Amino acid sequence: MTYRYRKPSEIEKESLRIIRQELEAQGIVIPQEHRAVVERVIHTSADFDYAKNLVFTEGAVQQGIAALQKGTVIVTDTNMAKAGISSSALSALGGTAVCYMADPEVAAKAGAAGTTRADASVRHAATLHPGAVFAVGNAPTALYALAEEIVNGLRPALIIAVPVGFVNVVEAKEAILSCCRRHDIPAIAAMGRKGGSTIAAAICNALLYEAADMADPGRRGWK
Repeated sequence: MTYRYRKPSEIEKESLRIIRQELEAQGIVIPQEHRAVVERVIHTSADFDYAKNLVFTEGAVQQGIAALQKGTVIVTDTNMAKAGISSSALSALGGTAVCYMADPEVAAKAGAAGTTRADASVRHAATLHPGAVFAVGNAPTALYALAEEIVNGLRPALIIAVPVGFVNVVEAKEAILSCCRRHDIPAIAAMGRKGGSTIAAAICNALLYEAADMADPGRRGWK
């Protein structure tokens, strides 16, 4: 078996070429404004279902990019998602990513309230970073908490709603998307059961790369 070494930047470019070729072969046309996000998610997952199940409120991508260009904080519901967010793009924009799931104060609040730690962590984050980008890839309870906070006046820069699983996941995504539309909050959601921390990070990275003019991997220092 022969194998030709490819540089990471070449692999990404070739992967995106294949993705675009296969989307075209399937007759799927992605609106230009959503293209970077959809392609990045497919690149991360190798799952073309995301070309159909990713839903965007009007102007969500542009508003997300604009927020990140101002150094807006990204709040994640897992440390895995936080770890997957590009540090170089964050640094270029003067931004940060935070996750409070392991915070002792959050654990205490969850125990006292009889809620999940994910619920408590996003409520805690909402008090510290009310205008943040919230990226939820794991816990539907975090989406329900965010919906309640939005009704009570929270105005995030963007909600990324992509938890994965079988219990309350579909319902939570539908609830947060409906809430965001009612209150004019930008949102990106992966409808159905699919999603996860890697998908949340992929969407954040797609927006960050666009915001920092780093869509070309060469601009990220890749060789």
